[in-house]
Amino acid sequence: MHNFKELKIWQKSRVLTKKIYLLIKDYPEEEKFGLVSQIRRSAISIPSNIAEGSGRNSDRDFRRFLNIALSSAFELETQIILSFDLDYLLEIDYLKISEEIQEVQKMIFGFRKSLSKVNKSYNFLLSLLF
Repeated sequence: MHNFKELKIWQKSRVLTKKIYLLIKDYPEEEKFGLVSQIRRSAISIPSNIAEGSGRNSDRDFRRFLNIALSSAFELETQIILSFDLDYLLEIDYLKISEEIQEVQKMIFGFRKSLSKVNKSYNFLLSLLF
């Protein structure tokens, strides 16, 4: 088990979620139950799945939740691109938040990969003992 509050990927995704909420607060009212709702769910899903996965009993289970968090990050990126296409975001805001989303994606991918390496090393050591 991992303490999710100490994980940089959780901390960064939590900050990202807050920025997303602040960024979309002035979207048109007609998007309240459409794009705004989708963006919020995607953003919240990232730190939530990292936290949920950290409480699992195995790194394999944790990786599965990291995969879900990564998928949510790609979904969020798509929704931000669409927001820019629909002129809901200024280019400077779009570029900045897109960069932050991509940074979180890279962090999740790297952390997920490191869990795989640790697991492979552990299995290799076990095979030498038995």
